[in-house]
Amino acid sequence: MTASDSQGERTRQPGGPPGAPTARDERRAEREARRRDPPQGMVPARARRRSKVEQALMRVVATGGIIGIAVALGAILVGQDVAGWIVGLVIGLTSVILAAVLWSSRQL
Repeated sequence: MTASDSQGERTRQPGGPPGAPTARDERRAEREARRRDPPQGMVPARARRRSKVEQALMRVVATGGIIGIAVALGAILVGQDVAGWIVGLVIGLTSVILAAVLWSSRQL
């Protein structure tokens, strides 16, 4: 009897037939099933793909949101008497970064 045989004996279901799967076998099968499934991430996968028109509309709305964030940020900075070049730099970088995140997203 090897070490793996004795380990299998300890995890066997009490009163189960000798050929029955052990708890360890069931856990291994469950892990393998999870590996075969595609990773979900934080946002669950959609059941259907959006149409081209819906995708375009969603990106236009999201782009409008980016412009709104940039305008609000600019108004706050100008209201605090920040130098013009800093305001331009902050707004430009914020807009470019948010737009890059938006347009690289496969969900929209």
